[in-house]
Formats: sequence, C-alpha cells, structure tokens
Amino acid sequence: MEISVKLRGPCPLLLSPCRCVFNPPHSSSSSATKFLLRNKRYSKRLTGKRLIMSKMVDSQVKPATPGSGKMIFQSILEDGIFRFDCSANDRDAAYLSLSFVNSKNRDVPLTDNNFPVYIPSFDCHSGQQIVKLELPVGTSFYGTGEVSGQLERTGKRVFTWNTDAWGYGPGTTSLYQSHPWVLAVLPDGEALGILADTTRRCEIDLRIENRIQFIAPCSFPVITFGPFPSPSAVLISLSHAIGTVFMPPKWSLGYHQCRWSYESEERVIEIGRKFREKGIPCDVIWMDIDYMDGFRCFTFDKALNDNDLLQEHFPDPKSLVKDLHHTGFKAIWMLDPGIKYEEGYFVYDSGRKHDAWLQKADGTTFVGDVWPGPCVFPDFTRSKVRAWWANLVKDFISNGVDGIWNDMNEPAIFKAVTKTMPESNVHRGDNELGGCQSHAYYHNVYGMLMARSTYEGMELADKRKRPFVLTRAGFIGSQRYAATWTGDNLSNWEHLHMSISMVLQLGLSGQPLAGPDIGGFAGNATPKLFGRWMGIGAMFPFCRGHSEAGTSNHEPWSFGEECEEVCRLALKRRYRLLPHIYTLFYMAHTRGTPVATPAFFSDPTDSNLRALESCFLLGPLLVYASTMPDLGSDKLQLVLPQGIWLSFDFDDSHPDLPALYLQGGSIIPLGPPLQHVGESNPLDDLTLIVALDEHGKAEGILFEDDGDGYGFTKGEYLLTHYVAELKSTVVTVRISDTEGLWKRPNRRVHVQLLIGEGAMLDTWGIDGEVLQIQMPSEIEVYKLISSSKEHRRMHLESVKLIPDVEDVSGPKGAELSRTPIELQNGYWSLKIVPWIGGRIISMVHLPSGRQWLHSRVEIDGYEEYSGTEYRSAGCSEEYNVIQRDLEHAGEEESLLLEGDIGGGLVIQRQITIPNDNPKVLQIESCILAHNVGAGSGGFSRLVCLRVHPTFSLLHPAESFVAFTSIDGSKQEVWPECGEEKLYQGNLLPNGEWMLVDKCAGLRLINRFNTEQVYKCIIHWGTGTVNLELWSEDRPVSKQSPLEIFHHYEVREFP
Repeated sequence: MEISVKLRGPCPLLLSPCRCVFNPPHSSSSSATKFLLRNKRYSKRLTGKRLIMSKMVDSQVKPATPGSGKMIFQSILEDGIFRFDCSANDRDAAYLSLSFVNSKNRDVPLTDNNFPVYIPSFDCHSGQQIVKLELPVGTSFYGTGEVSGQLERTGKRVFTWNTDAWGYGPGTTSLYQSHPWVLAVLPDGEALGILADTTRRCEIDLRIENRIQFIAPCSFPVITFGPFPSPSAVLISLSHAIGTVFMPPKWSLGYHQCRWSYESEERVIEIGRKFREKGIPCDVIWMDIDYMDGFRCFTFDKALNDNDLLQEHFPDPKSLVKDLHHTGFKAIWMLDPGIKYEEGYFVYDSGRKHDAWLQKADGTTFVGDVWPGPCVFPDFTRSKVRAWWANLVKDFISNGVDGIWNDMNEPAIFKAVTKTMPESNVHRGDNELGGCQSHAYYHNVYGMLMARSTYEGMELADKRKRPFVLTRAGFIGSQRYAATWTGDNLSNWEHLHMSISMVLQLGLSGQPLAGPDIGGFAGNATPKLFGRWMGIGAMFPFCRGHSEAGTSNHEPWSFGEECEEVCRLALKRRYRLLPHIYTLFYMAHTRGTPVATPAFFSDPTDSNLRALESCFLLGPLLVYASTMPDLGSDKLQLVLPQGIWLSFDFDDSHPDLPALYLQGGSIIPLGPPLQHVGESNPLDDLTLIVALDEHGKAEGILFEDDGDGYGFTKGEYLLTHYVAELKSTVVTVRISDTEGLWKRPNRRVHVQLLIGEGAMLDTWGIDGEVLQIQMPSEIEVYKLISSSKEHRRMHLESVKLIPDVEDVSGPKGAELSRTPIELQNGYWSLKIVPWIGGRIISMVHLPSGRQWLHSRVEIDGYEEYSGTEYRSAGCSEEYNVIQRDLEHAGEEESLLLEGDIGGGLVIQRQITIPNDNPKVLQIESCILAHNVGAGSGGFSRLVCLRVHPTFSLLHPAESFVAFTSIDGSKQEVWPECGEEKLYQGNLLPNGEWMLVDKCAGLRLINRFNTEQVYKCIIHWGTGTVNLELWSEDRPVSKQSPLEIFHHYEVREFP
C-alpha cells in the first residue's frame, strides 16, 4: 500500500509503510492492526519540519501503457540510431536523458524513412517495464559496463545499482558503476548496441542465448545503435550520443603509485626518491584520505600525535608538491562526498549557507556515517551546488594539486543495510536533469555529477591545464569528466585474470580510460602475482598500483630484485609506447574510437576469438598475457586472429611479461623509455615499428601536442600519417598527410621493419624524409628470423625468474593468495577456504546467476562457531580436508572438513551437492568429542554449534526474511524492523525460513531439523543479512555430539 500526500507546491511525497510484519494465527484483526501501525508511522513522519515540493519520480511517474507488444520507434541523431518507446504517451512522459550529452538529441526525431532491423518488444506490469530484443543464433554479448566475471556475457545477469563492493567476486552483480548498455556482435560480424536510457535500478538479463532483456521501473526509452559493419562503428556511434572521453593530460598516461595511505610527506618524498634511484618510471604519487585533518575534505592534517609527541604530518602541502614537481612527479589528492557534520568546519558552514545538503523526505538534512563520522552530502543535481563545490575545488588546487580522486561516491554510507542512503531521500534537481526526485532516481548518477563538478572546478582553477579526475562511481557518459578504476579488488590470480575483461567491458561501454589496482587492493600479493600483474597492467589504458592499509608494501621494489626488474621492464615498455597510447586517446577523444579492445575486434567474424580473455588490442597492437601462475607467456598456446601478426619486443622478453604482436598493415610510433613524461622533448628520436600486410602495405598515425592544455583545439598540434609500401625489393616509408599548425621537429627517425619471430630490418633518417629499406633475399630473411628466434630463446634462459612464493608474510591478507577449493555442479558453485575457518566464501546459484554469499577470506561468508560468543573457536582455525569427492569421478560433489577447537573437540562439516537432488546444497555439521579426558567424565566444556552465514543483499531495500513459526504465525522481517531479531520456542521457524529478493524474483530457502535447532537469529548488516541457526548449549561426549543438518535451495518468488 502506498499513500501519496498532497503538499504545498506541485509535488506529492511518497511515504513507504513499515514492512515489519507479524501475522498471528487465526487473527481477524491483523489487517486492522497493520493499518493502525502504518497510520501511526505516517502521523509521526508528517510531524517533520517541512515536506519536499516538486515532482517526485516514485509517486508521480506516468505509467507505461499496460500490456505488451512491439515498441514504437523513431529515428534520432543520425543514420542507424533509433529510439523505442512503449507508446506515444510514454514517449511524451519520459524523463530527460542523463546519458546523452544533449538530451534534446534523444527527444527530437529525424525526418527520414529509415526502418530498424530489430524491434524490441515490451511488457509492462506491476510498475515494471520489461524490454526484450531477440537476435540471431550465434550472437555474442559484451558491455554492461563495470562488471566482473567473463568477457562474453551470455548467461549473465547484472543490476545497475552503484554499490560499494569491497572484494567483489566473479558473480557479484552490482559494482560501483552503472551502464545499462549491451554490445551485441552478430554471427556475421556486424554489431548492434542497445541502451536502456534510465537512471533507475535496471536488471540486464542475458541468461537466455541471443536475447537481451532489460527490466526497470516504468517507463523508459530504449535506444539502438546499428546494426553497423563492426563493433568499432557501434562505439563511434554511441560516442555521438553520450560523448567521448575527456582528453587526458599526457602525464596521466604514465604510471601512478598509490597506497592507503602514505602517512606523511616524508614517506611520500621517500617513495618518489626510490623510484628515481631505482630507474623505475613513474609520473604520479597519490594521497589517500589520511592526508586530511580527521578525514575532513579540503583540509590537510598538519600534525600527527605519536606517543604524546606532536610530529609534522603534512605541514606544507605546497612545499611537498613543489618538491615532487622538481623530481618529475605530479600529486593527486582524494576528495569524498561526505562532509563532516560539524559547526565551525568551514566546508560544512559554507555548504549550510548555500543550502547545499541533500535532504530526507521530511525536508531535514540527511546525515549518514562515513570516514569522518556523521556526514552531510552535497546535492550535485543542483547547478548552484555544483558551482559551490567547483569553487571549493578551485581553491584546493591552489595548494599545488595536480589531480583529484573522487572516492566513496556511490554514495557509500556506513552502518546502513543498503550500504547507501535511503532511496526516499530527496534531490532538488535542476529541471534539465529531471527536477526534484527521490534518491532512487538519482542514485546511479550521483558519482558522475560529483565528478563533473570536480572537473569543472579544476577548469576554473587553471584554464591552461586539462583536469584529471578519477572517480569510483559513475554512469554511462561519465567518461566525459573522469577516468575510473575497477574498485577494491583482491590480490589473487582470479582478480588478475578478471582485470583484463573488466577494463575491456568498460571500454566497450564508452569508458576507455580505466584500469585495476595493479597487484590487488586487498591482501598481500606474492612476488610472481605482482610481477605478472604489473606486466599486464603496464599495457592498460590507466596504469596505477594501489594497496590497502594493513597489507604488506606493494611498491615495485617490495617483492625482491627479480620482481623489481620485471616491473622496471614492464613500465619501460609502457613509456616507450606512450606516443602510440597518447595517439589512441586523441582519436578516442575526437572521434570516439576505442582504445583497448578484445581480440575479436581485429576480425569480428571469427567466433573463435570472441571468448579470449587473456589478450587485448591497443589499436593494431596485440597484447597476449598469461594469468595462470604456473604458465608464463613464453609457454602459451596462442590463438591469433587471422592474417599477419608479427611478434616483437625491446630485447626484454620475460615469462612474466606479455607477448607483443603487431598486425600486418600497421605502423605504430614509439619514444624513448623515459623516467617520466616531463623528460620528453620534441627532438627525441622517434621510432616507427612497421608490419606489412599481405599486399606489402602499412599505415599509422602519430599525434603530438604540448601534452596539456587546449591548444590542440585551436590547431596547435601535429598529426602525421605515415605509410609504408613494398615495391619490388624496396620498402619505402614516407609521410602521406599531416594535420595541425605545428612545425615538424628536426629529429631523427628510426624505422624498424618486422619480418617475423622478432627479427627486423631497420634504417635511420630524419623525420619527414622518404626512407627506404632494401629487402634481403629469402635465404637471408630466413637466417635473420632463425637468429632472432635463437637469441630470444637464449635470452629467456638467462633471465632471473621470479621465485614461486605462495605465502607472503604481512599483518593482513596473506591468506588471499592461496587457492580456495571449489565444489560445482549444474546448480551450485562454491568456494571454500579450509585454512581459515573452513568458511565458504562464495555461494553461487548457477541457473539464476545469483551470488548469495560472497565474502572476504578472513571474515564473514559461511562460518561456524563452537560457542555463543561471536567468532568463538571454530571460525578462524585451520581445517583439514578429510575427504574430497568429485562429481566427474562418479561421486557426489562433496567435501568433508574438520577443525580442532581445543579441549579434545573438533568441528566437522560435510558439504554435499547430492546426485539425487542436485538443486540442493546440503551441509551437515557437528561438534565431536575426539579426546575428552576421563577426569571430566567423558564430557566436554559447554559448547554450542552456531551456524553463522552472511548472505549478500543484492537489493537490500527489496529483501526480507519470511517463515511460518511453530505456532502457525506468519513472519515477514524487513531490514527496517531492527538490526537483530531472535526467534525461539513457539516462534522458531517450523523447519524452514527463506531470504527473499523481490526485485530479482528469487528466494533462498533454508531447511533444518527443529529437533537440532533451538534458536534462530536474523541480523541485518550493511548490505548483508545473517540467518543463524543455534544448537542447544551443553557438553558433548563421544556418544552425544551436537549436530545441525540443514540445506539450501533457490526457487523463484513468488
């Protein structure tokens, strides 16, 4: 039941009833009781200071046409782009687009007679709009923005709801950014893009082959791009709608070193000095939140209290930055949206004066806990607030700030079940953004609007420099203002492997400037893992190493000399390739072309390339890596695209560095291996790597400008088109065309013509001259190739390999480098870590794609304790694997674990996926007395078997626990009913309770034996819920163990 209360002004306010339901058995007054409870809550809420005016999306959105059918369409923006709506009324009722650069481009039809090849269908009911698009058999799906897991997305489902997702896994369905977009590659290599143009929570369902399905609140338009001849053409067309990536300053394409946190300016200077002393290229050092005074944004912590002695911390940021600049480093500083709720703090006082704060539904200021404690949050949907923030940024830049890092801007809120602010909060947005709406409407664009405001503040500070902003949260279109990274990943091989697909998916969704935390944020990387990750990460568009507080040091020299050398080689590669990478970004900025793409972009018709996840393209450069710990890149069995692909290196081949291949028909420019971009000089030698195609031709481009500022928009640049052609036995390399006002530098050029297996012919000359290379005879070419191949073999034999070290000492996260045990059948996929609590850290229901349980290795997940105290014995001890049965060996998929909990007792746990009922996940646990002394009469201390699973809530506001008690009463428990609820006696669930996700239409049913379970507890956390089963509390003997046998099953809801 929803009540809309008409207020002063044009906007009604939606008030949600309390959802903590108790239905006594055989009660005729239950409806009346609920009605009175609801009215009491309404009365309380209506006594607030004032109620918000203007149109609220939750209460006054115009409903989509009931029923179903084909969507109506009109051509928009340019040839091949179509807008689809459920009806003409829905078209008129649609909210403005926040993804398009100009919303009018979506709303103004073209006067042409074009007809779409594919027309989506719709089905509207219960306030939800379901859009389906059927495509030919053999279609492959990509995109969907920032998503973990596999590259090809068929079989996957995600939800666009920006979420603080620390330590996410391959099955996590909501991360930090939202891109309601799918790129479909058709069987013939043509491609089609489809955008659900809604800011609301949107389900993207690709579980059925060849079908795209979007589900979101009514009503929203769908935009299709194509079919076009290639995936690149689709992305170029998409950029015409949502905009291209901002033009990054060239220094931002170098290597970035970051940690949470470098605690003082002395430590920062020490880090910079070591990079220069060790000859490891680096351009940027980052400052995380500990530079602030008590986590207050726009402040600096100028003192550190240590053993009652006041020590300088960041006493003079201007001086620090000056020192960094002197040695070639830039400095980037973090700014979060949460502003400490504290009178006398200048940012809070200023924001209150400007009425900047986001409000609750009753019109009072919303206060939520983040790092500083209680915080208020700017309402970035208002231009006056964005201008206020931009001016704060402008003043902040005067401290020598070179770039800004926007973190926690989903927005993340501590101590909240949903991990964010209430969806009923109110944004008094500008009309051009959609007007006054609930947070449910603006949640997914909050981070983008913050990044926009930060970007505009940097522009105000110095119009001669290009802003650089990094944002954690974003929406499709946020590439116009900021780069991004893939959030709080883990230091393990699985996350290394996923990082390639994640960077590519962002690029395929319009955000090319992206990369992971190299080495992993959480946990301790091993030397081999870190070196391998640096080798791959040095080739990503955005290249930054970052690690969490409490972990071991993760600088390139922290893992031994062998790993240090691999990192040095990897980053020198990147800096050699910077002229090529910078050119790719110029093309991305001006023309919308992608930067890093999957291998199949070289041949979209080749279905064998569509699922390759260990390689990617930077233009015509193919980067091929190994993400397997025991297999180096030199041992890979490569699947190359058709055509000519010629390998090369910089005499730096190493098993932990990717293999490099240049596509025939291509020329790429290289520079010297600088220590930082500021060392570059227009007179530096230029190298051109040339790979001829089957016709003996090649071409490539080089973009050059000042590397910063906007002179390039006024013609102050040089864009050179180089071509090469083989005629008879001579290869001629020349300039075919130039653009821009810059005069060509009088520099040397070194042409290197690849001929196979790393062998090359070369010549030197002056850039701008026609250069020629005489091709040798076939016999001589064969000798050169053989010699090069042998040289590479000998080089690989002589390199120092990074040692195999599985465990790295450190105060936090060392266990993350070990490999979990996996149990899997057609219905369930589990990951178990025996070495710390025997806990289940991942529980995925494969048919639905729902990851019900996902946790850190050292805490949460599925745990079991041996006492009534939280985290008592059993939750962190090392368990032994007693028996392991594999389904493929003809047995049931099962695992038997045993952990010693002291006093002659063990916890034994049998996890089974039964053959006769594979839909069920069965867990049988017990506390056994193995060796209880005779002096105790054969009985142990008092123990209690406490089953403590921590389930992830994908949609916290739409999730609840339901069951029928032993006495017949119906229980429905929602997060707002309170943090913890206990049920025992006649109120105990009658052998079954369920966790329901209404939004996903799923329920996780937990069945148990009521003779074994004496107490059930529901505990709501931040984005999680515990469904605890407790045994009785008593001693055990060999003849009287404590047991809880239970199982889980997933079914549809309702």
